[in-house]
Amino acid sequence: MAGQTGRPMVGIVSDDALQRRRLQEAAGKFGLDSCFAGDPDRLIDYPEFPEAALWLVTLQDEADHPTFFDHLLGHTDAPVLFGVDLAPKPSSKEFIRWERRLQNKLEKQLGPLEALDSARDLEQLVDCEPAPNSPPSLPSSVTPASPGSLASEIWILGASLGGPAAVKAFLDQLPPGLPVGFVYAQHIDGNFTDVLTRVLGRHAHYQLKKAEQGYRVQNGDVVLIPVENEWSFDSEGRLQQLDNPWPGPYGPSIDQVLLNVADHYGKHCHAILFSGMGNDGALAAPMLKAYGSHIWVQDSQSCGNSSMPDSVAATGCTSFRGTPEQLAEQLIKTIKNNSLLKSRHKRDSA
Repeated sequence: MAGQTGRPMVGIVSDDALQRRRLQEAAGKFGLDSCFAGDPDRLIDYPEFPEAALWLVTLQDEADHPTFFDHLLGHTDAPVLFGVDLAPKPSSKEFIRWERRLQNKLEKQLGPLEALDSARDLEQLVDCEPAPNSPPSLPSSVTPASPGSLASEIWILGASLGGPAAVKAFLDQLPPGLPVGFVYAQHIDGNFTDVLTRVLGRHAHYQLKKAEQGYRVQNGDVVLIPVENEWSFDSEGRLQQLDNPWPGPYGPSIDQVLLNVADHYGKHCHAILFSGMGNDGALAAPMLKAYGSHIWVQDSQSCGNSSMPDSVAATGCTSFRGTPEQLAEQLIKTIKNNSLLKSRHKRDSA
C-alpha cells in the first residue's frame, strides 16, 4: 500500500473524468501516489484489485452504479472517503480551500502528509560552498544600511520541503548592506531550528536569528519565525508571540505569516515562496499583491518539491519566477531601481 516513494497509495473512483484528474493532482501535491484512478465500472472489471491505503470516491448518482459499493467494500479493509466535494475552478480561492479540506480529510486517516527536511538534510548543507565569485557587490546607487537600523522594507521567505537549501542559496548571493530585513517562515520540525540557524548563516552576510518578544526587525536580519505559536507585530513593529498555535496542520502557517506581517508593513511587505509541498501561501499572496507588494516564487525545475510555489504562481499574483540565485539577482536589481527612483524624485523636487 506504499508507492515507490514509500508514501501511502490512494485509490480514486469517480464517474466524472475531470473530478478524477483534480483528485489525482491534489493527492500528488500532498505527496501521495495513486494506485488506481478510474470510474466504478473500470474498478469492477480490474483484473487484480489495487491495494490502497485509502479510497476516495465521488459519484454523480450512486443509483447508476448499484453493485459498486458492495464490490469495493468486499475487496478492501482500507478506509473509504465517500462524497468528496466536486473541485471548483482551479486557482480560485474556493479551489485552494477545497484542496485544504481534502488534505485535512486525508490526514485524519493517514496522518501528517507533508514531508519535512530532516536534521541530516540540514547537516548536509554545512559543507555546501557558495557559488564562485559570489555574492556580487552592493550597487553604487544603493546607500548601505547602517548597522542596527530598523528595516522599512520586509521580505518574507516562505518554504517547506527543500526550502533550507533554496533559501541558503538565495542568501549566499546577496551582498552585505542591502536596506531590507527578512522574515523567514519555514515548515520544519521545531527540534531542528538550532541546526537550521547554524547552517543558513554559515556563508551568508545575513544571519538567522530566532524571533524574540518585542524585537523590531533590522536591516540585514533574517528573523526565523517559531513553529509552535503564532507571532504578529504590534502597532510599532515589535514582534509579539500570541497564545494560540498557528492555524492549519503545519507551523508556521505561511499564509498567516504573510497576513500578520502585511498588517503592519502594508505595501512595504513582500514575499518569496520557495520549494515546498502543499499550497500554503496561496490564499494570502493575492491579498499582499493587492497592497502593491512583490510576490515572487522559485521556478519548478530548481525546487526539491514545487507544489507550494506552483500553487502561488497559479493564482496569477506573481511577477517573477527564478532559481534562488536569479531571485537574489532580481532583489538586488529591484532595490537598485528603487534607489535610483528615490534619487530622481529628490532631484525633481529640489
